[in-house]
This record gives sequence, structure tokens and C-alpha cells, in this order.
Amino acid sequence: MYHRSITIFSAVIFAVFVGFLALPVSAQIEQCPYIENPAHREPISPQVKERMIELCIEDNKKDFERLLERSEQLARLTSEIKVSFGENNQLSKADREKLEEAEKLLDKIRDELRADDDDDDEDRKRPESVIEAVEMLSENAAQLVDEIKKTTRHTISAVAIQSSNTVLKLVKWLRIRN
Repeated sequence: MYHRSITIFSAVIFAVFVGFLALPVSAQIEQCPYIENPAHREPISPQVKERMIELCIEDNKKDFERLLERSEQLARLTSEIKVSFGENNQLSKADREKLEEAEKLLDKIRDELRADDDDDDEDRKRPESVIEAVEMLSENAAQLVDEIKKTTRHTISAVAIQSSNTVLKLVKWLRIRN
């Protein structure tokens, strides 16, 4: 009797575990734009459904690669601004154009990260000078790239979102000051 109840209990635990594993798959299928709501059309064959899921996975991979490329481009821009500022002790017209481009890249990155505006500035250090702001900009952009590289296309990183918010605020601060 005792052995039978353990077997039944093990079977129930296994069924629950398998059920939880199936949830992410069904969530991915629901998020796939290639597969419409089945209530509104005829059933899809398993082969077609599989191909549609493959297309969604490919799209997700491409989106994540674009996110990586944009973050690396942002890091390059900020390091170029830092080098230029170090040589000239001021932001040139080209640097201001790079700041504008960085802001556009940040908007795209933040959209892909699904970031909202962050109004919580109390715990962040504000720059006291342009020199400090340029230094912080370069450091935070590098941190953003590192954090995005640590994530996968299936995750959303709170640290990456916070870094993107910090970099955006520094870019805006620099653009206002110059």
C-alpha cells in the first residue's frame, strides 16, 4: 500500500512538472505573429505550425543580434566621444552629432528591452561637470553592452534597462549643457 501511494504521488509530481515545462512553449506559440488565433480560422497543419514557429525563432534571434549590434555601436560612439573630448577638452560639433545618434540608438535599445522612463534618480550620482559626464557615459555604455551580452533573447534584464536609462539621461544632460 505504501509503495503504491508513493508511485501515484511520483506520477502526479511528474505530470505537474511536465505541465510546467509545456507552458513556455505554448507562450512562445501565442506570441508568434505568424500563428493567428485559431478561433478565427481553420486549424493549421502540424508541419505549417512547426515552420511558423521556426520563423518566429529566427525573427527573435535576428532581433537579439540587432540589439547587440546597436549596443556595441553605442559603446563605440561613447568611447569616440570620450577620446575626442580628452583631446579637445570640449565637445565638438561631431561629438554633438554622435550624442544625437547615441540618443536615437538608445531609444531603439530601450524599446527592444521594453524599458519605461525611469524617474528614480535619488540613488544615482549626477555628473558635476562635462568631464565627469563624458567619463560616466562611456563607463555606463560599456556596462550596458556587457549586461546585454550576458542575457539571452528570452530574458529581460533589469540591470540592462537601468543602464540604458542612465546612459540616456547622461546623453540628454550632455546635449543640454552643450
